Amino acid sequence: MKLHRELEITQKSAWFLVSKLRKAYENKDSKLKGIVEVDETYIGGKEANKHESKKLKQGRGTVGKTAIAGMRERETGKIIAQVIEDTTKETLQGMIAENTEEGTEIHTDESRSYQGLKNHKTVNHNIGEYVRDNVYTNGIESMWAMFKRGHKGTYHKMSKKHLHRYVAEFVGRHNNRKSDTLEQMSDLVLGMNNKRLTYKELIGG
Repeated sequence: MKLHRELEITQKSAWFLVSKLRKAYENKDSKLKGIVEVDETYIGGKEANKHESKKLKQGRGTVGKTAIAGMRERETGKIIAQVIEDTTKETLQGMIAENTEEGTEIHTDESRSYQGLKNHKTVNHNIGEYVRDNVYTNGIESMWAMFKRGHKGTYHKMSKKHLHRYVAEFVGRHNNRKSDTLEQMSDLVLGMNNKRLTYKELIGG
């Protein structure tokens, strides 16, 4: 809406423009190393707030929500995150293997999906344990808190279809936050290389 007003273009054109900017943030980053915190979160409306015809009636909690998995390198604060279809052991551990270097120390909560990882330490949130010595996932959880503030306070709704674009935007902005404005703009322009996005593709199934 701000772009629509400031640039004096239609809301449709403004949405298309910002979608192109989000695509520029979609980069294949280098692998994480050292100590890496891993956690997942869920985005979607609460069952209790949905219209009766749209309720899934399959329980509460994560029902009807979309999962996002994220990893944060402790030393640099760099984050990698992506929308995932499920939070099974195969999915989460596959993502970790793909995005971390050999010998990386992984910190997670007590979820069974992380059991069996090499060089793995956990904190047990179920018993109120959030920090044990240098083992914690507070950094990646802070990212989720910021993401959800943007969801509720700015965008209000992020559809599953376009959720990966919002994730790319927040991760890109986070990873580039220490750069000055000109560096951020330059990096964003460079990120547009070979990333064509048509309106037909944007609204397609």
